[in-house]
Amino acid sequence: MSALSLLPARRPVPGVFVALALTLVIGWLVVLADGGQLFNPSTTVSLLHVAAGLGLVAVGQTLVILGGSLDLSVAYVISLSTLVGAEAMSGSDGAVLPAIGLALAVSAAVGLLNGLLVTKLRINAFIATLGVGLLLKGYLDNGYDGPAGETAPALVRTLGYQRVGPVPVSFLLLLVVTGAVWFALTRTRFGHHLVAVGGDPEVARLSGVRNDRVLVTAHVLCSLCAGLAGVYLASRLGSGAPRVGTEGLYDLESIAAVVLGGTALAGGRGGVLGTVGGVLLLASIDAIFNQLEVDAFFKQVIRGVIIIAAVAVYARRALRKAGS
Repeated sequence: MSALSLLPARRPVPGVFVALALTLVIGWLVVLADGGQLFNPSTTVSLLHVAAGLGLVAVGQTLVILGGSLDLSVAYVISLSTLVGAEAMSGSDGAVLPAIGLALAVSAAVGLLNGLLVTKLRINAFIATLGVGLLLKGYLDNGYDGPAGETAPALVRTLGYQRVGPVPVSFLLLLVVTGAVWFALTRTRFGHHLVAVGGDPEVARLSGVRNDRVLVTAHVLCSLCAGLAGVYLASRLGSGAPRVGTEGLYDLESIAAVVLGGTALAGGRGGVLGTVGGVLLLASIDAIFNQLEVDAFFKQVIRGVIIIAAVAVYARRALRKAGS
């Protein structure tokens, strides 16, 4: 076992959880002063549903970013998986498992293509995954004018709307996926090698790490997470939706959540728990703005300011550490 395989993944930056707590407290006070109630059951459930969809994508995005890569095709993978799953189910409860398996297999194939383009052809991850995303977009635009297929009623009832107390089943699924990825990053050779590749690919290679295999695996897992998010969205919508991924801005939102969670875009530093904090922060901002009925344009401006401020804070902190 190489020395790099013994290195733990960096812990997530706790600042995102402080920001989340402050956002909830301030938001609660502002909404209360406006005559509303932020922490009512319907708002809480809605917040967790939003976090579940975005969180599944962001957890996968964390893997590729930790490895020094990126995936801009996730929004189209989400849309494609909703269609594959819903069309394969055709409203039949008996076809749920095969349909989910097919949707995840198609998603994994897209991730494999992304990984091979980045590692074997040495195409920049931004360009490679954007190009694959545009290929998927062309297929979706040409093949579908609107919703297609029908999600099985059993999946709609369970994954789409069922709750355990106030917590949706979909959010519990996010917690399970997050726990699995956390374990992989902190307790397995793959996780340690992924962090090493993101930190310094050449040093990792000289230490015996198979960089290409690690990055391909990360891209496959990222697409699988996006495919799982697509299955969840299909359960919420009741059918496949060819534009649900892009209209939800899941590509940019997932990257924003990862950055807010303290993972460095250059790779090699961060963690999946911080990403979940970033997801909850973005979902909380949405919930607060929805309660206040804030204009959609102003909402996006505020979100952009928050993301830029977070990146600036992390960058200054990294410079101070480097200087010391």
